[in-house]
Amino acid sequence: MEVIQNVACTKCGCVCDDLQVSVENGRIQAVSGACELSESWFLEQDSQQPASAAINQKPVEIHTAIEHATDLLKKSQAPLIFGLSRSSSEGQRAAVQLADTVGAIIDTTASLCHAPSIMAIQHVGESTSSLGEIKNRADLVIFWGVDPVISHPRHFERYSVDPVGEFIPNGRSDRTVIAIDSERTQTADAADIFLQVEPGRDFEMIWALRSLLRGERPAEDAYSGIPIDQLTELADRMKSCRCGVVFFGLGLAHQQLGHLNVEALLRLVTDLNAHTRFHARRMRMHGDVTGADCVLCWQTGYPFGVNLGRGYPRYNPGEYSANDLLERGEVDLCLLVGGESVPHMSPAARRYLETIPTILLDYPTLPVHFQPQVQFTTAVYGVHLPGVVYRMDEVPIPLRQILPASYPSDAEVLQQITDTFVNVGG
Repeated sequence: MEVIQNVACTKCGCVCDDLQVSVENGRIQAVSGACELSESWFLEQDSQQPASAAINQKPVEIHTAIEHATDLLKKSQAPLIFGLSRSSSEGQRAAVQLADTVGAIIDTTASLCHAPSIMAIQHVGESTSSLGEIKNRADLVIFWGVDPVISHPRHFERYSVDPVGEFIPNGRSDRTVIAIDSERTQTADAADIFLQVEPGRDFEMIWALRSLLRGERPAEDAYSGIPIDQLTELADRMKSCRCGVVFFGLGLAHQQLGHLNVEALLRLVTDLNAHTRFHARRMRMHGDVTGADCVLCWQTGYPFGVNLGRGYPRYNPGEYSANDLLERGEVDLCLLVGGESVPHMSPAARRYLETIPTILLDYPTLPVHFQPQVQFTTAVYGVHLPGVVYRMDEVPIPLRQILPASYPSDAEVLQQITDTFVNVGG
């Protein structure tokens, strides 16, 4: 049995890179150091062996599927390329190249996730840091609208709560952990302090804290369900810590006008930096959704929802976001690089997706939530292929191959589609 050290996991945005994987007879037999999400992810690899390519659920040769996908793209007047969070930088670059070649709109799963947060950051900026700095410096850790005990099981252990750091010599006992949410969660149970905000009142709570930081009493209509004395204590803790961080999630960003909630929180963090060192960090979900944002930014100048139909990039969230485009019926083909976000689309978007030609590139063990016209099974980055993904704090993490690859990468498939499209005069 071969034991491979320092393996990175792309199951969630933590991208933990300290796992030990035991391989025997071409299968993963055990994973040491993994969370429950990661362990099942690794152990199921190569448990299924679907065809490399299929047209209307019938197996075909890859070159036949490439030609059919290219023909669909040639006939399309308004194609959409969506997904990318289960890819790596190589596959994401190939997707951008294809979008540029065919004049498509390209969007990432961020449009269904932290798009409001990205829009807020574009307005007011972000006082941010790496997770390593949080580990080594933060003595006040706040989780706002997120439950990492469930969604990011090793976040406490590796980055935010438990680890000993350079300036946190006693680990957990040197930190104060606060959970803020509209309902009690497992993270709230593990925190030192839980503040239960009234649903939909996060904005008022944030502005009340900003008032308290200025020595002013909050306005009467700033009611958030939390007594003013508790808010005053929280504001004092935030001002007096040596280094603080607020990790925020979809519980804050996915409310109505969620970008305004995040903008208010980012402004609060900016205010706190007049008193101490304070940071804000998004809790990203899928393994490389951060990398998809980064690749689109350096290739097009924009992080998601980019229209390349005129030969140059145009950006407008909502207008060029995949779910909205499908709801309005404004695309006539959808190529998905990873289909895991389809269940999170609105019912109207999913219904329309079933009516147009679809091309899906996905891993062999992931469920298919719709019936694509053309389907490619691709190798898994970090299992069958090396690559680079970006952790939730925009730090690039190298991936290594631990099993032999029996499928092509999504980059190879996308590049073949691009080359065929160009060669046939698309």
